[in-house]
Amino acid sequence: MEIHADALLFDNDGTLVSSLESVRRCWTRWAHEYGISAQEFGRIELHGRPAAEIAADLLPAEVVAEAVARIERLEVEDVPGGGVHLLPGTREFLDALPSDRWAVVTSATRRLAEARLEAVGVRPKILVTADDVTRGKPDPEPYLLAARELGVEPSRCVVFEDAPAGLAAGRAAGMTTVALATTHRAQELDADLVVKDLSALCALVTGSAVEISVRA
Repeated sequence: MEIHADALLFDNDGTLVSSLESVRRCWTRWAHEYGISAQEFGRIELHGRPAAEIAADLLPAEVVAEAVARIERLEVEDVPGGGVHLLPGTREFLDALPSDRWAVVTSATRRLAEARLEAVGVRPKILVTADDVTRGKPDPEPYLLAARELGVEPSRCVVFEDAPAGLAAGRAAGMTTVALATTHRAQELDADLVVKDLSALCALVTGSAVEISVRA
């Protein structure tokens, strides 16, 4: 299968980098601090959602802002501990792309996203974070904003995601979707193409377009 596009939009955690170890460690500590039981916490979907939405699902409205600031601080401080690393194929795939052809679109705050990306040496020209939108994934707003900032029509963008919420956002934006089975099983992911990670793909830039294909 070959996909042709003018711009590529990447989720970060679970797509470009693995932060699961750090996320589990920090959110477990956070839940304990706020008196949230393991059973209650286990019912909440963490991955691919803004921290503010997660906190709002678990805590009274009057403490959400404080709780969001706390989890951001915990996660940023945890980055140097080594819980964040590049996923297979990320470096090679991004190195094949001109800087004006791709963006990172994440549900993390800007402070946290920049800390994690800096830790692995990824420096996108365009970075869309939870701080830049009023509605996070699965709403299409984050991906539509990235397309506008790159000056590309949504229909000419490809979204790379590992989470159902992010894939839903890409579809709602009218974009082609590629799912990476890094944090969810392949059968749980609804996308135009499903692969194990970016190492399964190669990118060829020809003129104004990027051709994406599955490695033989």
